[in-house]
Amino acid sequence: MEKDQRRLVQLRELLRHHNYLYHVLDAPEISDEAYDALMRELIALEEQYPQLSSAESPTQRVGEVVREGFTKVEHKVPQWSFDNVFTAEELRKWEEKVLRYMERESITANDVTYTVEHKIDGLKIILEYRDGIFVQGATRGDGVVGEDITENLRTIKSIPLVLPEPVDILVGGEAWLAHAELERINTKRQREGKPMFANPRNAAAGSLRQLDASITAKRKLDTFIYDVYQLDTKRTSVTVPKTQGEELKLLQQLHFKVNPYWKTVSSIDDAVVEYNAWLKKKGTQAYEMDGIIIAIDDISLQEAVGYTAKAPRYAVAFKFPAEQVTTVVEDIVLQVGRTGVLTPVAHLRPVLIAGSVVSRATLHNQDEIERLDVRIGDTVILQKAGDVIPDIVRVLQQMRSGDEKKYIFPKKVAACGGDGSIERVAGQAAWRCVAKDSFDQRVRILSHFASRKALHIEGLGESIVESLLKAGLVDSFDDFYTLEKGDILELEGFAEARAQQLLDAINDKREVPLSRLLVGLSIDQVGEETARDLADAFSLHELREASVDELTTIEGVGPVVAKAVVTWFAENDQMLDRLLKYITIKKTAKTANTLSGKIFVLTGTLEKYSREEASDRIRSLGGKVSSSVSAHTDYIVAGARAGSKLHEGRRYNTTVLNEADFDKMMKS
Repeated sequence: MEKDQRRLVQLRELLRHHNYLYHVLDAPEISDEAYDALMRELIALEEQYPQLSSAESPTQRVGEVVREGFTKVEHKVPQWSFDNVFTAEELRKWEEKVLRYMERESITANDVTYTVEHKIDGLKIILEYRDGIFVQGATRGDGVVGEDITENLRTIKSIPLVLPEPVDILVGGEAWLAHAELERINTKRQREGKPMFANPRNAAAGSLRQLDASITAKRKLDTFIYDVYQLDTKRTSVTVPKTQGEELKLLQQLHFKVNPYWKTVSSIDDAVVEYNAWLKKKGTQAYEMDGIIIAIDDISLQEAVGYTAKAPRYAVAFKFPAEQVTTVVEDIVLQVGRTGVLTPVAHLRPVLIAGSVVSRATLHNQDEIERLDVRIGDTVILQKAGDVIPDIVRVLQQMRSGDEKKYIFPKKVAACGGDGSIERVAGQAAWRCVAKDSFDQRVRILSHFASRKALHIEGLGESIVESLLKAGLVDSFDDFYTLEKGDILELEGFAEARAQQLLDAINDKREVPLSRLLVGLSIDQVGEETARDLADAFSLHELREASVDELTTIEGVGPVVAKAVVTWFAENDQMLDRLLKYITIKKTAKTANTLSGKIFVLTGTLEKYSREEASDRIRSLGGKVSSSVSAHTDYIVAGARAGSKLHEGRRYNTTVLNEADFDKMMKS
């Protein structure tokens, strides 16, 4: 308990620090997702140790501290923030909890329906009108007291200064900044040597909290209004709304800008369907959207269900999968790669990120460990975008207890084989095994041969390859093609049907494109793009006979790559002869080079294409696929949950294609 208590105190201090940076200075150091992850951990610890609860804990706060320089406004209606859920299972548990509360409090209702709305990542604003005239606007502040930003809000064109009905009304909504406007502002700030805004919410807050309203006026802020807190309908024809849907229609009737993508659904399952639909379209809206809000539609039922100490009980935010979370490094282990290079891998406390639970993250090399100063026991920010392998992007050093241990590279690694000796790769930050024939390296080499990027043999993953090696059934690429069903049945977990499926998958890859074969052979320095360049320029027979000088005539192939290719073919001549008894090289049909010279970057998940299929299609038309965005990138293909590459592309004004645009280009 003492260790948990110490961590609880550290979490409170760290969250207070980042709360101040985010809400008061508009200068966040970590992402909203990382902040949420720390908050969730603190909530869990406080639930585990209720005796340590405190009214001063960040979990008991609704919003931010009121900034000096603005007049304070005491809210007529307390302002709450929503509780969050991150999975459909958590959402259903939220509903069960609400229904249990209704039963316990004898709150009766027919079938409960819900309104689903976008969760806009902007700055909460509260607007007051008397006799239909805008009289005051404020920030949420700490939920009780906010900042008077009336003059700044008057500059936003979507906020009506006079309503079509002379109502007294208090409404709430979100002020937001479009992605395109954020890019324009940041470009200007960069030219002026000013720090750039981290995200649209940060920019919206910084714009509205200017003491000079003329600065706010130059930024194209927008709003969505979604709540009516108080309403006096006397002297008007306005009808008091009975549902959340009717409330949104009333707001539209009064000329407020309302997000059009709201929907009333009859069940939580329908809400999950809406969530999944918008998850696929994440990043396609002009505004930042980080989830959906699900609220009981009936307003009288909302009032009956009420609030907890800090959030509405009748509504919840179902947030999109976080691409940044926090977790703890439990160990650092060296992994032998297929070329013998040793990669340090962080073993993590399992954590949900981007929709899946992960417990590993690469640390790349010794220099990266030193740059991050990551230690065993550290609390770290983990990042994942799309289907990219998670990376540790930052160590939260404020969370250190003193028990953390620096990682020291060993002199020997048993998994390297031989006597376990390792050596520094000349001119690089990498270490590698001295011996070249370790069991771990053989597993990596053989499983890479069968991987998606190479021959793509379904079902022949790393664990199966390891079992085949341990059983002495394979030692080289050609051995896969000599396997019989009886051999595979000897492996644990294999019955007749599964064994036959694996044999069929292997036999299905007896005719392969030369570029995929070159990738699968684990030739040093030869990745997918180089393999395609080599396959386009030479036949396999020509490659086996080519000299260093001949290879360097190919664009993109320098002396280092050329020497590695020549060396590999000289050292593996007999093995290749054996392999060619079982496979033939498929001749790839030449297509028009309509994309010749064009460089593409893929980000997010496409529905119609896998990452490999999309890349192959681009290359078949003469284009190139890059893993990183630069000034030379021609197109970014953005699928669902597109990550940082999409934002990086905006810096270079790179053309962004959605899946429909990409599909059309591939067929033209």
